[in-house]
Amino acid sequence: MTNTPPVPATGVIDMHFDLLMDLYEKRHIDDRNILETEYWPEMQAGGMGVIGAAIYLDSKYLPEMALRVALGQVSRLHTEVRGSQHFAICRSYADILAARQAGKIAFLITMEGVEALGIDPDLLPMFYELGLRSVGLTHARRNMAGDGGVFAPSGSSPQGLTAFGKTVVKQCEALGIVVDLSHLNPAGFNDVLNMVTKPVIFSHTNPRHFYDVERNSTDDQLRRVAQTGGVIGVNAVLVSQKAEETTLDRYIDNIEYVADLCGLESVAIGFDFFEFLYRQMSDAEKEAMARYLPRPHFIPDLLGHSHAGNVLRRLQERGFSPADIEKIAWGNWMRVFEQILG
Repeated sequence: MTNTPPVPATGVIDMHFDLLMDLYEKRHIDDRNILETEYWPEMQAGGMGVIGAAIYLDSKYLPEMALRVALGQVSRLHTEVRGSQHFAICRSYADILAARQAGKIAFLITMEGVEALGIDPDLLPMFYELGLRSVGLTHARRNMAGDGGVFAPSGSSPQGLTAFGKTVVKQCEALGIVVDLSHLNPAGFNDVLNMVTKPVIFSHTNPRHFYDVERNSTDDQLRRVAQTGGVIGVNAVLVSQKAEETTLDRYIDNIEYVADLCGLESVAIGFDFFEFLYRQMSDAEKEAMARYLPRPHFIPDLLGHSHAGNVLRRLQERGFSPADIEKIAWGNWMRVFEQILG
């Protein structure tokens, strides 16, 4: 068995990464291009091809600073991409193919929680013009669109989407923005599935079979997303409640479970790497996070994008063929992008 991971020539797609908040918070540190100095070596080492770069707003900015900080995050990404030859912000399927042909890593701008829109859905087309191509309605907290799923086996709000949330979903379908169900509570999930006419996704989730919290997804939810033609990105953090079971093999178990349940064409990657952000937190910030999130367990050999090859290698060892691995790493996400982004 070769030690070289079977990275597809096109690269690996990770549909959820909290990149923008880090770029924004470091914007005044010095004159470095953070993408070039901190992220390019990691992403290049992992063979990354496309990254879903999320707009996420820390609670300290809500509500008054939400729009300003979200625009600041997007602006920072545009500024750093202009200063690099290694990246491109993509708005379409064709843009992604062109970026990869040029040897660049493609960014798709995503949104994790619609707090930046305030109560004005007409701001969504503006973000679309800036490159936004996937929207998750909520994070763990409640917002104007609906409620997030709790990090417990039960207890999420029984309320579904608000009128505002339903308007955002309709706008996403009209504009050509991928609707992301990650973090959404069960009632909100049902409302979205009753509305949409196009594929929807989980950019980053895990089956509740291994980690039974409402933040993760039931078998029925996973099947229903697959039935829309959508894709489930498997999260590298919520793979087990036990630290000793939070391993690379358990991560592969999660991928295999979704593939067996929904079909190989429905499973992909949404790493949600944030160990580097957790390390930067103060003790007080970690304590505040622990009030609504369980203490995260990180997989030692899957901490960042440079480790992506470890996943592909282990998939190969588990008997996945090169064609199977290409679908998980690249092809399944690209099918959705071709259909929705145009």
